Amino acid sequence: MLTESHRYRALSAAIRRLRHEPFRIRIDGDEPLDVACDDVTFEGANTSLQIHLRVTPDAFAATYNAAQIATAPVLAAAGNSPLFLGRRLWDETRVALFRQAVDERIAAAEEDWRPARVSFGHGWVREGALELFAESVALHPPLLPVLGNEEPLACVRRQAVPVLEELRLHHSAIWRWNRAVYDPSAGGHLRIELRALPAGPSVVDMAANAAFLVGLTLALTPDARRLVSTLTFGQARRNFSKAARHGLDAELLWPSLRAPSPRPVTAEALVPTLLPLASDALRRAGVDAGEAETLLDVIAARVARRQTGASWQRRTLALLEQRLQRESALRALVARYQHRAVEGRPVHEWPIDA
Repeated sequence: MLTESHRYRALSAAIRRLRHEPFRIRIDGDEPLDVACDDVTFEGANTSLQIHLRVTPDAFAATYNAAQIATAPVLAAAGNSPLFLGRRLWDETRVALFRQAVDERIAAAEEDWRPARVSFGHGWVREGALELFAESVALHPPLLPVLGNEEPLACVRRQAVPVLEELRLHHSAIWRWNRAVYDPSAGGHLRIELRALPAGPSVVDMAANAAFLVGLTLALTPDARRLVSTLTFGQARRNFSKAARHGLDAELLWPSLRAPSPRPVTAEALVPTLLPLASDALRRAGVDAGEAETLLDVIAARVARRQTGASWQRRTLALLEQRLQRESALRALVARYQHRAVEGRPVHEWPIDA
């Protein structure tokens, strides 16, 4: 289903005009998927929890690069979409799906010189947010060519804050997993939109994931200059993809204080070493120490029990399929998921039963 919002219908129409053919979704996994759709409807399956972290302009580059590095281990511990259209795919299938669901390139494999609208990015930020906004303007044609009445430079000359509605509209149709946001409110400010976290399984799980990602981002920010010299951007992008596909089993490349750097480590082994860093950073940022510990303990228990939302769904489906056909088993899985989510306990405490 597609909402009646003019924005989404205009986006769908614009991308279809560029493609001239159906959207093709191909995702490798335990049960590979290959399906086509005439519009961007599949994009609606990409439900996520998005966190906005406000930063000062002078701290933007370091904080943004830190968020790029932090995202992979947090995502590995948070996977919650192992199934799509009845197929067992990635731990966080949403990452593979979203990239293809709104891709205006007709044949991405042959046109890999054209950047995708959904991406991890194209390199470390060197100086500030302006690089990312300029990149969006240079690399992508507008999908929604709506013109505003504002003269931004005139606003600056009279010491007013420009709205920049054309830039903000254009940038909103380029979906980096960590996205720069300019907001003219409150005197004008910058935010980093952290877009990689999944929705669910429970409210407690989502709060814990958010605490881990924000805390780890803040913890890595002071050391960001060294980190980007010991981990290439391509390696960080690889980490993101591996985390989305394999979850806690993902082999990540993590910066090392001593050469050679980076060094391979499983997400399952890495995450427990990062939780104390996130906890300390949250406390320094003013988060109540007890609240921070309570939320991060959820992540620790999830990893210790090796039960993310993705693994719970896979195991429960396998048990249900011992007595039910796939379609009936999927219905039963959704019913159990809904019941457990409403109960409110974190996913590592959910029983696996048929």
